[in-house]
Parts: sequence; structure tokens; C-alpha cells
Amino acid sequence: MQTMNRQRYLTLVLLVGCVAVSLSAHLHADDVARPRPAEWNNLVLGGQFKDRFERVKPRGDLTSKAWGGDNVLPRDVLNGIEDPDWSYWGGNAVRGDDGKYHLFVCRWPENAELGHFDYHNSIVIHAVADDPVGPYQYEDTIGHGHNPTLYKTRKGYVIYCVGKFYFSKSLSGPWKHNAFDFHKRERWCVQRRVNFTFAARDDGSYTAISRRGFAWVSPDGFTDWYLVSAESVYPKVEGVFEDPLMWKDDVQYHLIANDWKGRIAYYMRSKDGVHWVTEPGEAYAPGIDRYEDGTAPDWYKYERIRVLQDDHGRAVQAHFAVIDSDKHSDLPNDKHSSKHIIIPLTVERLIEVENEQPITADTREIRVKIQAEDGFDPHTDIDLDSLRFGASQEVSFGRGSRLRKTEKAGRDLVLVFEGQGNGITAENFAGKLQGKTSQGKLLIGWARLPGVSFSEPVLSSLAPKFEYTDEGLEAYVEVQNFGQAKSSQSWVEILVDGKVLASGSVRPMKPFETSLVRLVCDRTLSPASKCDVTVQLKSDGLPTETFTKNITLPSRE
Repeated sequence: MQTMNRQRYLTLVLLVGCVAVSLSAHLHADDVARPRPAEWNNLVLGGQFKDRFERVKPRGDLTSKAWGGDNVLPRDVLNGIEDPDWSYWGGNAVRGDDGKYHLFVCRWPENAELGHFDYHNSIVIHAVADDPVGPYQYEDTIGHGHNPTLYKTRKGYVIYCVGKFYFSKSLSGPWKHNAFDFHKRERWCVQRRVNFTFAARDDGSYTAISRRGFAWVSPDGFTDWYLVSAESVYPKVEGVFEDPLMWKDDVQYHLIANDWKGRIAYYMRSKDGVHWVTEPGEAYAPGIDRYEDGTAPDWYKYERIRVLQDDHGRAVQAHFAVIDSDKHSDLPNDKHSSKHIIIPLTVERLIEVENEQPITADTREIRVKIQAEDGFDPHTDIDLDSLRFGASQEVSFGRGSRLRKTEKAGRDLVLVFEGQGNGITAENFAGKLQGKTSQGKLLIGWARLPGVSFSEPVLSSLAPKFEYTDEGLEAYVEVQNFGQAKSSQSWVEILVDGKVLASGSVRPMKPFETSLVRLVCDRTLSPASKCDVTVQLKSDGLPTETFTKNITLPSRE
């Protein structure tokens, strides 16, 4: 009897402990401290994307007569879109041909039984504003969907939601429901509950990054999408990433990925939308929302970042889904909820490197023309002594080339930097200008570097198919070009256990063209055996593309 009671006691203790652990994880899963690299302490103003968030000019008076905890009061309820009867989440805005700003965002009733977690039943709506900051007013309903992302193709507008998309030739609709065909191409990916971000390429094709950080390509941004990367492009750090944002401007592609558990986001750049480099510092974190008078609503979460772009593709505003508490505390008919907010960004200046030859460590001077724009006069609005130019890994830490002199070029200004210390290597595709305005505010700009090609092939393969013949073991590898330019002759290698099994050349291919390469293996493998097979595609001047898959060899008949 005592033994039985002891067993029951231990079972009860175990169950209580499991429940306690489960509740703890349930309530505090959103609050994990992530250590920052020590080198980030040496970043100067402009060294991290977070420095670009500017103070917000309220559209109305700050008020405490609104939903939310004391941490987000007082605030401007006219910024973005909010309503005591609705919880808003995600969405992005574009400027329409009518001069108005059109926001596509999802919402669900604040009094829904599941509280915040009724987002599964959210509805996508269309809201409109005369001012890009808001307030946005409800216009019409699109349909069921969550985490909407709007982009424009040559066929018309697409609103992608989790698992579906809506299409219309006009921002005003009508919107037709459809679904993408995701071609995994033998690669691992999560098909359910994926959030994507999209960017148009110069030739009208599209690239996309999925929630897990994999790169996809489409010939037209519409129905068919092809997985091209073999691994995530996200930073190789601890984190649970989701809700990526990608956009393209006249210089390069940009990507922000959010570690939602650590409440920290990372910023990356790319010249092709497939291969990425990670910049140091935080892209954003709690505390970035501040008004001009210093009042700072302390939103618990910033998620689903999207940007409003200008005619040059530059990000001029950041749009966020924010919530005043952890998501589990947002219950029906309580004071907690979520909304869509907008924060202005420091806009990158338009700059151009005038050097015709590639920039190296031996370059004597670097000529950078900075363009005049409405509201910006480079002759009077720059603190010239603060300027640095060069590789971002140098400039972000206050190093880089120093300004030697300036030259007038009409309304524009040519900045002549000494070549010493630029830090630019073959790995760099864009140079960074960083400094301050004459008013002490951040000044930043990016420019394509001379000698760098921004329209290149992107080769990707499937796993080889093997066949035993009279000549021995043969392999057939399907290779496809998902880039924007015709490929030159390249080389394919098949490796098993780290040793080359077969190799050969791949003929030149146009974008989205496919080639089947036949290879005779240098050695044989056991029939019907399983092994990890790696395919490597090598091209002069391009990254090596690697794809590994565990396959079962055919039986010898």
C-alpha cells in the first residue's frame, strides 16, 4: 500500500511538474534573451539598420483614452490603423495611381473567443489614406487570409496570404482567389503555414524568401515557384526566425529576418536575391517607436515588418504589426490588442561611384557623386568631415576611406575619397557611404561597385539519377539556370563520401533553360545501397552551388 501511494505521489509530482513546465513555456516562450556579439559595441551611427528608424510626427494628439497597457499609453491612435473592435496584424502599403496610399492588412474581432490566437480566422481588408502615415480607413474586404503581402507583377497585383493568393489587375479589385504551385525540386521545405516575401528582378522574373529562409524563383511572380537554395540564407546564429522581409532598390536587394523568440531582427544584403551577406547589428528590436517629443510607446512585440518604397525602390517607411503584451495575454474583451504602426526611415541618398575600374586596396582615389533631391542639397546639407566610404565591414565601424576634396557637378556634388582604407575586396558588390548631415542626423547611401555584374546566371541541380550499363555506372544530372543572364560553360561534380565520383561540363543555358548532363562514373557503387550524394556546380566568378541528398541506387538487372 505504501509502495502504491508512493508511486501515485511520484506520478502526481511528475504531472504537476510537467504542467508547470508547460505553462512556463506557454507563457514565456516569447521572452528569450539573446547575447549580442561584443564587436557590435563598436558600431557607429548608421552601422546597424536600427539606426535608420526616425522619430514619428504624430498625426493627432497623444491620448491615453485607448486600449492597451500603460506601456503603450499615451499614443497616437491615428498612426497606421487601429480600432477597439478589431485586432490588426501585418500588411503593407503602396502608393496608387490615384495618389492615395493603399494598405492591405488582416484583422479579426477583438472579442473573439481565442483572443489573439483567433488570427487563424483573420480577414484581409483594404484600407486607404491620403497620408502614408495614416490614418488608414477601411475601404473593402478581400477575403479570408493571414499575413498578407502585396506586390505587383506584369500581369497585375498579387496579395499573398498563408497558403493562397488573391489576384487583381487593379488595387480596387475585383480579387480572384488562386494558389501557387511550389516546386520543391527534391529539396526539404515546410509546405504548410509558410510566410513568403517577394521582390521583382530587373527582367520581370521574381525571387522570394520563405519563412525558413529558403530562396525561390519564379519566371513571372505568378503561379509557379521553384526552390533553388539547398539551405537557409539566414544568419548562422541561434534564433527562431520567421516573417522575412525582402525588397529591392536601384542598387541591391535587402532582407530582414526576425528572431521572434529573441525579439531581435537581422539585416542582410544581396546582389541577386539568392546569395546573401549578413550585416552586423540589430535590424530592429523593441523600443524603436518614439515620437518627436520623446514619448515612447513600449510595444512588447514588433513583427511582420514591411516597407513603403519610393520610385527608386528605397525604403522610406517601416510598417509593423505590434502588440502591447505577450500574445497569450491578449484575451477577448480585455484591454490588450494589436495594431498596424508606421515609423519613418532615414532614406538612403542617391550616390554613384564614378571610377571605371574595379576598386581595390591599390586604388588611389574613389569618386562618389551624390545627387541633389527635393529637400536635400549636398552642397549645404552634409557634414563633410564625418563622411566615410568603402566596404560596409569597415564603414559601419567608423573606418573606411576619408574625404579628400569635393567638386561641384551642377546641383550634385562629387565626393573624392582617398583610396586608402576602403576595405573593398572581390566579395563586395556595393560600397557604403556613411556620415552625418549638417544638422547632425544620419546620412547613408549605397552604390554599385564598378566591375561587378548584377545580372548573372544562378545554376541549380537535382540529385543525379544512376544507371548501371555495359560501360559501368552512369549518372544523369538535371541542371537549370534560374538567373537573369545566360550561363557560360560550367562544370558539375558528383561526390560520394567526399570523393569525386564523376565530373563533366554543362553547356551554356538561357534563363530558366534546363540541361540534362550524362556522366560516366570513375568507380562503381553497390547496387541498391543508400548513400549521401553531393552535386557541385562550378562556374568562373560565381559561387559554387551545392546540393546533397540521400538516395537509393538502382538494382543491377
